Amino acid sequence: MTTIAFIRHGVTNWNLEARAQGQSDIPLNEEGLLQAKALGRRFEGEEWDTIYSSDLSRAKVTAESIGNVLNLPVQTDERLRELHWGEMEGTNEEERLERWGENWRDLDLNFEKEENILARIKSFMDQVIHKHPDGRVIVVSHGALLNDLFTYLLEDYERCRFGNTSVSIFKFVNKKWEIQLLNCSAHLATIEDRKA
Repeated sequence: MTTIAFIRHGVTNWNLEARAQGQSDIPLNEEGLLQAKALGRRFEGEEWDTIYSSDLSRAKVTAESIGNVLNLPVQTDERLRELHWGEMEGTNEEERLERWGENWRDLDLNFEKEENILARIKSFMDQVIHKHPDGRVIVVSHGALLNDLFTYLLEDYERCRFGNTSVSIFKFVNKKWEIQLLNCSAHLATIEDRKA
């Protein structure tokens, strides 16, 4: 039985500015680094076999915070990158309206094609199940990709907005994925406690 903890990266300045990050390599900001450390502490004393991460720095640094606690190396994989948002990358909603008008969603702005997204999700998941049939695997990626990945894995998944460093745990039981935990950010309470 494969168990996977899927995690969204920590917060960046572009997250706070509501800018489409896509595959732009935007680093964690100071808050994001604190979130990553809190995430790492969440995994103290647990047993995990492998950590995979998107190769974009905001995900990789988040993954390394767990790797440091578990004494595991982080294996980066381009297939775990965020969706490519084409010409929209780096813009917020106000700028999109100004540049392309109210119907910007109907324009061809060179977004990554759905079949390409599905192909990389399928390829990655097939490899993980094959390599870790009884493993406990951590995967650090990005919000939109995780939503597409969960839609691929589950028949009745309803998309959600993942919190930064949120943890979702899935188990592969009887050739079917089951959700054990979804979008949990309880570990971030430790940051708030320290601020108080």
